[in-house]
Amino acid sequence: MELQVDLILKGGRIVDPGTGFDGIADLAIADGRIAAIARELPAPAGTTVIDCRDKIVTAGLIDTHGHVYEHVTGRFGLAPDLAGIRSGVTTIVDQGGPSCMTLPGFRHFIAEPSKTRVLCFISAYLVGGLEGHYYPSLYGPEQVDVGHTVRVAKANPDLVRGIKAHAEIGGASRWGLDVIKLGKRMAREAGLPLYIHLGQLWPEADGVAIDADELVRDLVPLLDPGDILAHPFTRHPGGFVSTETGAVHPVVWAALDRGVTVDVGHGSHFSFAMARKVLAAGIKPHTLGADMHGYNVRVGASDDPEVAANPFAGVAPFSLTHAMSELLALGLSLSDVVATVTCNPARMLGLGDSIGTLAVGRTAEITVLDLLDGAFALSDNSGETVTAAQLLRPVFALKNGERYAADSPLVPPAIAVAA
Repeated sequence: MELQVDLILKGGRIVDPGTGFDGIADLAIADGRIAAIARELPAPAGTTVIDCRDKIVTAGLIDTHGHVYEHVTGRFGLAPDLAGIRSGVTTIVDQGGPSCMTLPGFRHFIAEPSKTRVLCFISAYLVGGLEGHYYPSLYGPEQVDVGHTVRVAKANPDLVRGIKAHAEIGGASRWGLDVIKLGKRMAREAGLPLYIHLGQLWPEADGVAIDADELVRDLVPLLDPGDILAHPFTRHPGGFVSTETGAVHPVVWAALDRGVTVDVGHGSHFSFAMARKVLAAGIKPHTLGADMHGYNVRVGASDDPEVAANPFAGVAPFSLTHAMSELLALGLSLSDVVATVTCNPARMLGLGDSIGTLAVGRTAEITVLDLLDGAFALSDNSGETVTAAQLLRPVFALKNGERYAADSPLVPPAIAVAA
C-alpha cells in the first residue's frame, strides 16, 4: 500500500538522540505528524519534497533560556519569533520575564500570537524581568509573594513550567539566601523545578563582602532533584568553579549526583576558559539556552515590519545555534549537543511525551541545520576567540504544518578565519 504523505525531507542526516537514530534517511510527514523514516521513501504524486542532502535534521530546537517579554521587560525583551522560529527554534522558554502580576499580559501579547511555542519559568519576584540588572532593590524578599506566585503557576500549567530565581553575590550581600529559600518554597508548593542563576549580576552592597565559594556551598544543598543550575561556564564569581581552588566545587558534584541538572544559559556570562575547566572535570551540560538579551543586540534598520518594530533588532553576538557550535568546538559530540536542545529540555519541561524527538507519530516539529566545515571565529564574553572547524547554522523550521525560513537578523553571521 502506497504511503500517503504531504512532505518528504529527502536525504538529510537525521540526528535524534531521543530515539537513538543517527543516519542518512528520508523523513515523511502526513497530516502534521511524522509518518515514516527510512533510507529511501517514495514520493507519491503531489508530495512536496525538500532536498536536505548535506544538512542536519533534528527535532525542533528548544531554547531553555530566552528573554522575549517584548515591550515589557525594557532593555531585555526580544521579539519572540525573531529569537524563536525565525532562528530555527520551535520552542523558547522565557526565564523570569513574567511574574504573578504580569503573566496574563505574557499570555495574551506574547505566547498566544507567536508562531513559536513560548513557555516560561515564572519569576520568583513580583516585578519579573523588569531590567533587574539595573535595579537590584526590586529583587529582595519584600518583593516576593509566595502564595500568589504559586496560585498563578498552578492556574497556568500550559505556560508555566518552573520558577526562576537568582543566587549571586550582589543579592546575597543584601538578603543572604532569603529569596532563594522563598523561591524553593514556591517550586515545591507548585510542583515545579527551580531554575537558579549563578554568577554575579549586581555590585555588593556598600561595606559588605561575600565569599563566592561559601555562597555556592550554602545554596546547593537547598536544591531538589530536577532543579536546574544555570551558567556553569560563567566568567563571573559564584559559579561552578571555586575561586579558592580553581576546581569544580565538591558540593556541585553532590547536587548532580542527586539529580540536579545543568543548563548552559550562554548569555553574556559564557567563558571558554571556565567551560574547559568544567568539561574537563567531567560535567556535561544537560540543556542549553542562548540567554539572548536586547541590550547586547546591535540595532539595525530593516524593511521587515517585525524587525523594524523591535528596538533591539539587529545582529546578536550569539544565538542558540552559535552556542551549539561553541559546544562542538569544546569537544562535545554532535549527538550530545543536539540532545541539549531537543530531548533533554523536553523532559525538563515535562513535555518529553510530545516534543523533543522525531519518533514516528509525533507532531512534526523539526529544525534543519547546515553544518559548515572550515575555520570560523567564535568569541566569548571574556574576549577570547577560538577557531572552530565546524559551525551550525539554522536553515528552516517546520511547525504546525508550516515552513519558516531561518531568516532572523539576530542569527550571527558565519565569520571565516582568514587563511
